[in-house]
Amino acid sequence: MAAHLLDNPIWESLSSRHRSLALREGEVARYPAQVAPFLGVAAEGIDAATALESLVPAGDTVLLLGPVPSAPQGWKLEQLAQLAQMVCPVRMQEVDGPEVIELSEPHRGDVLALTALVYPHYFRPRTTDLGRYFGVYREGRLAAMAGERMGMQDHTEISAICTHPDFNGHGYARRLLARLSNDNLERGRIPFLHVSQQNQRAMQLYERNGYHIRREIAFWSLRRAGE
Repeated sequence: MAAHLLDNPIWESLSSRHRSLALREGEVARYPAQVAPFLGVAAEGIDAATALESLVPAGDTVLLLGPVPSAPQGWKLEQLAQLAQMVCPVRMQEVDGPEVIELSEPHRGDVLALTALVYPHYFRPRTTDLGRYFGVYREGRLAAMAGERMGMQDHTEISAICTHPDFNGHGYARRLLARLSNDNLERGRIPFLHVSQQNQRAMQLYERNGYHIRREIAFWSLRRAGE
């Protein structure tokens, strides 16, 4: 079993804060495809063939963090990267800037347009069901956003931290990161996030503002062959 909840974040999230969203068969659980492409397993290397066939349609691909099952025949398991899992145990210094608003249903079209442009692989039509999302509008457009994705009782993942290319360099992402990170700390939840180690610009932003690498965590895709 995982030594810490964050060693198996998808499974732990689907077993706790997002239990009501979970599609689960025994020791395997996933988010609905319209919410997120993530699937988790209770432990490394389990035989999950029957559960996977029930939860993952032919031709579909799911993404995993950390533990993976034994890949059944006809499935392709591929490690995509070793991500940096970062945590922020102390408050970030906030800076002045434009108004930060909580994003809701009237903003959905703007959210999907921005994520399709700069965060296309992991954001789905109902990803905002996972938590709160906040944004900065400039010139009538959604200039930057950030939100909450996975979570357990004492931890919240900060995700979809993105800025429209037309508004880079204004510190909007940092302002949103500080707002969400500090708010979660005040609620007794440690913020964490996952970032590609190839994205040095993002890692440096997080490190400058109180985040540190907790561990490297394997990021996987698991694809079921089409019929």
